[in-house]
Amino acid sequence: MKPARSLVALTMSSLLLLPLGVATTAPAFAAPHQGVVSEQPVQWTPHVLDGAIKDILRIGDTVVVAGEFNRVSDADGNRTHNRRNLFAFRHGSGELLSNFTPRVDGTVTSLAEGPDGSLILGGHFRQINGKISRGLARIDAATGQNVPGFDASVDNGNVYRLASDGSDVYLGGNFPGVNGQSRAGLARIDATTGQLDPDFTPTVSEQRRGSLKVQELALSPDGSRLVINGTFTKVDGRDRYQIAMIDTAAGALTPWSTSAYEAPCDYSAMQTYMRQMDFSPDGSYFAVVTAGGPRMKPGLCKSTARFENNDAADSAPTWTNLTGGDSLYSVEVTSSAVYVGGHQRWMDNEQGAHHPGPGSVAREGIAAVDPRTGRALPWNPGRSRGHGVEALHATSDGLYVGSDTDRLADAYHARLGMFPTS
Repeated sequence: MKPARSLVALTMSSLLLLPLGVATTAPAFAAPHQGVVSEQPVQWTPHVLDGAIKDILRIGDTVVVAGEFNRVSDADGNRTHNRRNLFAFRHGSGELLSNFTPRVDGTVTSLAEGPDGSLILGGHFRQINGKISRGLARIDAATGQNVPGFDASVDNGNVYRLASDGSDVYLGGNFPGVNGQSRAGLARIDATTGQLDPDFTPTVSEQRRGSLKVQELALSPDGSRLVINGTFTKVDGRDRYQIAMIDTAAGALTPWSTSAYEAPCDYSAMQTYMRQMDFSPDGSYFAVVTAGGPRMKPGLCKSTARFENNDAADSAPTWTNLTGGDSLYSVEVTSSAVYVGGHQRWMDNEQGAHHPGPGSVAREGIAAVDPRTGRALPWNPGRSRGHGVEALHATSDGLYVGSDTDRLADAYHARLGMFPTS
């Protein structure tokens, strides 16, 4: 899931009336696009010259980019800047914000918009601007400096994903505790102070392989449902194989469940094949993407799937779309499309096994799927595949893409690009 966005989850009509950057207590989400975005990216985005982008978040006209990297250049390539794991630029011009230079000593995996123009970071770091702050930090989105009064950290391990409703922040990772209190891989903290919420205590357990962890989070637009995935097979003692849904008000498991991800789909180096999830703008459904091992196996490895947001036990996906052998890592849902990114070569490839099967379509590294049918839409800009796209972020006027390669739509866009709305 995705960090909180900068538009409020109210109704379609009220969404269109709100300016970017409005602070609210409801979670925000990608704007409802009419149709898919353009196949041609804008020319003004900066270039990330090494490493990989893990997350992107726009707050007002500021775009923050997180990941594991060291150097960034202007859009025209004339000037190179040292920016380790985090930087910001102006939407519409690509101008790097010279005052935003936080010092982060490790990978930043996730971003969430905090209160009062702040930014909450999650990741594999130990210090921010010289202050000990393991895995969590709150900084000023304009200056990059630590915000006084926020005192939160994980006790060990790392944070993989954040989700925020503006007042609370959900954490997923492989940590055993937060702020000195036991919380295995899942917790909720106050967005202002970082204080751990004592009333949110869902317990994940019995990992299928490797360490116990929550890999990804997705928060519904109204903030009432949190979908989690990871290595666990039980939540609050009940069977939930790699994926579960939490009622955020009650802080407890909902009746929703699925057996879709019980089949083995990976190899010893991969503890879970679950990857990102995202809710639709109206909250009626969510989409899940997965990776997998080198061999084709039964189940939903290397796929995207739609599930309805309800309380049905043993739910089956409404539709699935398989790549036929290549992993998907990221997903972003708008009103008109389910965008997916990874290092896939094809979509609609249920009968393929590392080759294009009957009915498959070529979609190199990025694709858009019809939310109703689950079939690939004609949108096909293409990109150099590499490891794959790990960051997708839809805004009111386009789709940001972050990866580890430098070709997007057959042009040079190093690790970062933005497709405007058509």
